Amino acid sequence: MNERMRSTTILAVRKDGRAVMAGDGQVSLGETIMKHKAQKVRFAYKGTILVGFAGAAADAFNLFERLEGKLEKYKGSLTRAAVELAKDWRTDKILRKLEALILAMDSENTLIISGNGEIIEPDESVAAIGSGGPYALAAARALVAHSNLDAASIAREAMMITASICLYTNDQIVIHEIGEKE
Repeated sequence: MNERMRSTTILAVRKDGRAVMAGDGQVSLGETIMKHKAQKVRFAYKGTILVGFAGAAADAFNLFERLEGKLEKYKGSLTRAAVELAKDWRTDKILRKLEALILAMDSENTLIISGNGEIIEPDESVAAIGSGGPYALAAARALVAHSNLDAASIAREAMMITASICLYTNDQIVIHEIGEKE
């Protein structure tokens, strides 16, 4: 039996100088909800970087740990750490088989590090990954363009909209802001 593990909506929003990342808590295996309050968004490098992950849990944790190591090595430079992680991802036989995405942001950059070692810097102030990512992205774009909500409120509302649409996203939402204490 080859059940596909599905879970995760991770959303990053920038507005008015604030940078937040939100994640839901659901982890599903096939059609069964395995966990309701998973922590999919974490602080890295002395609380200056937020990282969210989607995909197979073990693979995502492996990549998160590797990214943390690169951030330490390059003194918190997210872009440099992401480039070095992507290089490893493309050349390492084990890493190439990992099925995960990482969404990372610091005070200036938002990056999606893809499963094939690509680094994508979104053009807009919002980015999302995971099975509910397209829903969250659409909702956040609309809210940024057509509301006066702040970044955290946009993230919460977009995630709640996503939870009402996506089977693999729940309403157990965690939102972190760069600069807040862990």
